[in-house]
Amino acid sequence: MDKKVSFTDELPDGTISALLQKQNNVVQPCVIVIGSGISGLAAARSLSEASFNVTVLESRDRIGGRIHTDYSFGCPVDMGASWLHGVSNDNPLAPIIRRLGLTLYRTSGDDSILYDHDLESYGLYDMHGNKIPPQLVTQVGDAFKRILEETEKIRDETANDMSVLQGISIVLDRHPELRQEGIAYEVLQWYICRMEAWFAVDANLISLKCWDQDECLSGGHGLMVQGYEPVIRTIAKDIDIRLNHRVTKVSRTSNNKVIVEVEGGTNFVADAVIITVPIGVLKANMIQFEPELPQWKTSAISDLGVGNENKIALRFENVFWPNVEFLGMVAPTSYSCGYFLNLHKATGHPVLVYMAAGNLAKDLEKLSDEATANFVMLQLKKMFPDAPDPAQYLVTRWGTDPNTLGCYAYDVVGMPEDLYARLGEPVDNIFFGGEAVNVEHQGSAHGAFLAGVSASQNCQRYIFERLGAWEKLKLVSLMRNSDLLETGTVPLQISRM
Repeated sequence: MDKKVSFTDELPDGTISALLQKQNNVVQPCVIVIGSGISGLAAARSLSEASFNVTVLESRDRIGGRIHTDYSFGCPVDMGASWLHGVSNDNPLAPIIRRLGLTLYRTSGDDSILYDHDLESYGLYDMHGNKIPPQLVTQVGDAFKRILEETEKIRDETANDMSVLQGISIVLDRHPELRQEGIAYEVLQWYICRMEAWFAVDANLISLKCWDQDECLSGGHGLMVQGYEPVIRTIAKDIDIRLNHRVTKVSRTSNNKVIVEVEGGTNFVADAVIITVPIGVLKANMIQFEPELPQWKTSAISDLGVGNENKIALRFENVFWPNVEFLGMVAPTSYSCGYFLNLHKATGHPVLVYMAAGNLAKDLEKLSDEATANFVMLQLKKMFPDAPDPAQYLVTRWGTDPNTLGCYAYDVVGMPEDLYARLGEPVDNIFFGGEAVNVEHQGSAHGAFLAGVSASQNCQRYIFERLGAWEKLKLVSLMRNSDLLETGTVPLQISRM
C-alpha cells in the first residue's frame, strides 16, 4: 500500500491541532487558500499536513492555474509552464518528479545565452527561408554576450535605472565594433527576442538594474516530457478544492476572522486567508478588500509589471521539419522574429509549439484562434513552403484570460527597492503567495511552489501566536520531510538529443 503523501514527518498527523485543542480548547484552525495554481496547492498541502482545516477556492473548472497540460492532441502538451528551471536535486520539485518517475528532456546547461536552450540542436532561417549559417549564429551570440556584459558597466555608472534596450543602445554607441549589419543584425534581433520571451515583455520595458538579479538553480533547464499535470495532481491529492468558485471579496472582521465571498453570494469564514492569484488579477482589482488594503501594499501591487507569453501548439499528421530542438526565424525587429519548440524531438509526437511574448503576444490575442493559427502557419511556411495545414491547433490567451491577466511578473524600470518586501508582507491575517512574491525564483514553477510554502508557514506562525501556542510549538518543524519531498537516491530521469 502506498504511503500517504505527506510534506511533514516529525509529528504524527493531528498532533499540532490536538495540542492546540488541549491547551486552548479551540477548534481546528481554518484557512482559505485562494487559487489552485502550484503556489496555492503548495500552501494548502503544507497547511493540511500541519493539521489545519484548509479549503482551496478556484475560479476555473480545473486546478493548476497557468500550469495546464492539454491532452486533446492524444499526447501531453503544456500550454503554460513546461520547463523545470534547475534540473537538479536542489530544485524543490525534484523529489515529486522522482517519486512519480517523470522524465525530463534537458534543453540547456547552466548560463546558456538562450536561457532555456543551448546552441546545439536548432535551425535558424531568414524571412525568405534561407538557413542561417551556424558560425554566424555563434558569432552574433558571442557579440550579444559581450553587449550584455557591457551593460553591467552602464548600470554601475548611473544611479538611475533604464531599460535593457536603452542600455544596449548606449553600449553599441560606445563600441561600434559590436554593431551588427545585414543578416547578422537580424540574428541579433532574434537573440533579443529570446531574451524578451524569458521575461514575457519587450526589452524596452525590462529593468537594466534588476534583470539579472534572480537566483538560477544549477542543472540547466529541462522540459517535462509527460507534462506538469502529474506534479499538480500529486500536490493536490486529498485537498478540499472547490472549483468554479470565483472570489470577489475578502473582509477582515473585528474578531480576527476573514470572510471570503464568492461570486453568487456564498461566504466562507476562516482564521486566515492565503491569496495566490496571479499578480495580474490583483493589479486589476478583481478582488475587493474590506477594509481596503493599506497604501504600502496596493502600491507594491500596482508598481510591479506583469508580462505575457502565449503558445500556439500545432499537431501535424507527419513530421516535415528537421530533427532539431527548436526552429527560429530572424527578422529586422525582435517583434517579427519567430520561435518554434519541436516537441517531436523531446517527446516523439509531431507537435510544434510557437511562442510569442510581449507586444506580439498581446496583438495575437486580438485575433480569433483560427486567424492566430493562420498567422503562425505563415511564419512556418516561410521556412518550409510546402508545410501542410495542421491537423489540430491550440491557442492560449493568458493576457485576456480573467483568471490570469498575464503570465508572470517582471521588474519595471525604476522600481522601488522595497517593492518585493512589501508585496510579500501579510496584512493582518491576509497572506500572499504566487510566483511574483518569490523574488529569487520569480516566474518559475518552483519559485511559485516555494512562495506557497512560505506563505503557509507565515500563516501558521500567525495563528499559533494568536492562540498563545507558539512558544510551546515553535521548535516543531511544520514542514516534515516525507517520501514526497525526501532527497532520496533515485536520480532524476533526464534525456538529451
